[in-house]
Amino acid sequence: MIRRILVFFVVLIVLALALLRFLGSGVLGTAQGGGDPVTSTVPSGVTQARAGAQRSAARDAGVFEPKQILFGDLHVHSTFSTDAFLMSLPLSGGDGARPVSDACDYARFCSSLDFWSINDHALAITPRRWNETVEAIRECNAVAGDAENPDVSAFLGWEWTQIGTTPENHWGHKNVILRDLEDEKIPARPISAGLPRNATLDASPGPFVLGVLPLAMGGTGVDVVKYFDEMLDRKMCPEGVPVRDLPRDCFEAAPTPELLFEKLDDWGHEALVIPHGTTWGYYTPMGSRWDKQLTARMHDPKWQSLIEIFSGHGNSEEYRSFQEVVFDEDGVPRCPEPRSDYLPACWRAGEIIADRCLAAGESPEECEERAAEARQNYATHDVAGHLTVPGALGSDWGDSGQCRDCFLPAFNYRPRSSVQYILALAREGANGDPLRFDFGLMASSDNHSARPGTGYKELDRRDATEMRFASFSTGVLGGRGAVDPEPRSVAEVETPPTAFFGNLETERQASFFLTGGLTAAHSEGRDRGAVWDALKRKEVYGTSGPRILLWFDLLNPPGTRGGEAPMGSRVAMDQNPVFRVRAVGSFEQLPGCPDYSQEALTPEQLQRLCKGECYHPSDERRLITRVEVVRIRRQQPGESESMVDLIEDPWKVIPCEPDAAGCRVTFTDPGFEAVGRDTLYYVRAIEAPSLAVNADPVACAAVPIEEDCLGEVEERAWSSPIFVDYASDWALAGSSQ
Repeated sequence: MIRRILVFFVVLIVLALALLRFLGSGVLGTAQGGGDPVTSTVPSGVTQARAGAQRSAARDAGVFEPKQILFGDLHVHSTFSTDAFLMSLPLSGGDGARPVSDACDYARFCSSLDFWSINDHALAITPRRWNETVEAIRECNAVAGDAENPDVSAFLGWEWTQIGTTPENHWGHKNVILRDLEDEKIPARPISAGLPRNATLDASPGPFVLGVLPLAMGGTGVDVVKYFDEMLDRKMCPEGVPVRDLPRDCFEAAPTPELLFEKLDDWGHEALVIPHGTTWGYYTPMGSRWDKQLTARMHDPKWQSLIEIFSGHGNSEEYRSFQEVVFDEDGVPRCPEPRSDYLPACWRAGEIIADRCLAAGESPEECEERAAEARQNYATHDVAGHLTVPGALGSDWGDSGQCRDCFLPAFNYRPRSSVQYILALAREGANGDPLRFDFGLMASSDNHSARPGTGYKELDRRDATEMRFASFSTGVLGGRGAVDPEPRSVAEVETPPTAFFGNLETERQASFFLTGGLTAAHSEGRDRGAVWDALKRKEVYGTSGPRILLWFDLLNPPGTRGGEAPMGSRVAMDQNPVFRVRAVGSFEQLPGCPDYSQEALTPEQLQRLCKGECYHPSDERRLITRVEVVRIRRQQPGESESMVDLIEDPWKVIPCEPDAAGCRVTFTDPGFEAVGRDTLYYVRAIEAPSLAVNADPVACAAVPIEEDCLGEVEERAWSSPIFVDYASDWALAGSSQ
């Protein structure tokens, strides 16, 4: 009898394992494809009317024979990206797959963009997914109408996603965008930054572990298994082999910018590498700074000429002198003192513990010791520091770690990786010329549901921002259960690789997500080539979402016989520069969608893609209230200079008369010639206050995700800089470009 029972249980276990192995094999799942775009195009009359309205606005602003200003989004994810895929699951509150073709349809009929790019995480792009992506982008362009005058242009690309564990090994995220689409002009595979720390392709969970997912998740579980099974069924590319000789189906990695640039050099294809999220403290180690990237090996201006100043993760523009952590002479992180404009999160950790300690009846001396211990524990654990305070809620942290006076700042701000700090940096180059970051400025959305350009209307916080990231990160990717508050800090925190996102402040960060920004390109035409040329010459600007029209020109560049130098230019001068700014506000939006969108999409498609709301401009424009000028006197190589003295923000504030036709101002720098040093200038055009989602991120943390949590902000556009070098450093002849 006992033998029969044992045999029964053995058979039962074998059958259970066989079932798990079968469920974990991915056989039952359906692999997501790239999708098929809607074959309708935007009527040519619509794009012509937009161009006509823009020309009329330009004339009213005093701009004659202007280039077209085209608006786009160069940072978009489909559910080929792992985080986007997991956010699309019902478990995370998602509504299903969002393929690349959805992004095409959204850009065309919902947000009415002129161009966009796909930038799924290279880590997740398998050979099949890459082929599907390429075909989906080709199809999006194929249905765009006249190739010389398309309704929308789509670019192919990916995201190089690197996250370091210390300021020294953290390089951050960069989008790679390709100009061409022909097989012979694109890489055979995207280039990843590599696997997360302590992870290997060989350390996959295996079919038995994956087989649990369908049992736990129901019907969607088999698709999750299929997704991960495809990712894990790859082999690392061999090292030291030229890129063209590698197997087409291997997983290629370049863990540093230097290696990424080398691989792009090997391919030789036209591409742009655009850093983004430089101040995002969500995963960026405390104390990180961009100084280490200013080397000939880690920065190649041939590839890297633009930087993302704003996205759905917030603003990365502004430099502040506060420090989130300091390091002693032995390199040990310490918690800095609070300031009136900044409360370090590590310091707040001490305050929380001290309050709990006093409430527990301990002496003030004991509680101060515990507070000091808490501050040090937080500083030691860096981005997981919040876990050293057991049971702390998002509301307990207040605005600690945040830039209190920045415009819609990124979460847990890292000021020494801000765009202003980056632009001010300089060091001696190999040939004696200064080595600098001469970046043009742009903005995008970083949307993870195939929705390029979500900022056209400030609504639908749940789906137009990445707020659901918190629920998927804590619920799906290693979140931690509830922990009771304790009156003492925890010195050791488990940080297994599988719980990476669970170690980060995903829940608190959620209310810092925004609808995102746009890139604006001064383009000679609507076609892909013309847009690419504008990006390459840095004649671009970014907006916080609205389609503000902006022109910024140097009026007296040398050697141009009365010509002007637009934003993005670099010149050498020996006289004071004179600048002109012209800005026109964006259109107020009408409710609903225009007729062409309703005719191209079924009511079900319109609701699924656009949530029933599209870019639908009225004839009324918002007012530009002022122009702010930022002046950055660039570091002298080899000298120790305070960034506070070099970065002047704002250097000038020029009020604008309330005029729907826009604002026109001129200004000069009367001190340029006298000071005699290289200087850059860029401008912000500021709109009248309007409502925006998550405008007060600290307060919005307590608002249910279904509510939009609107508040007043001053939307804006950031021009690319005009780089004015002092003429003694350059020969004047031929220096203007």
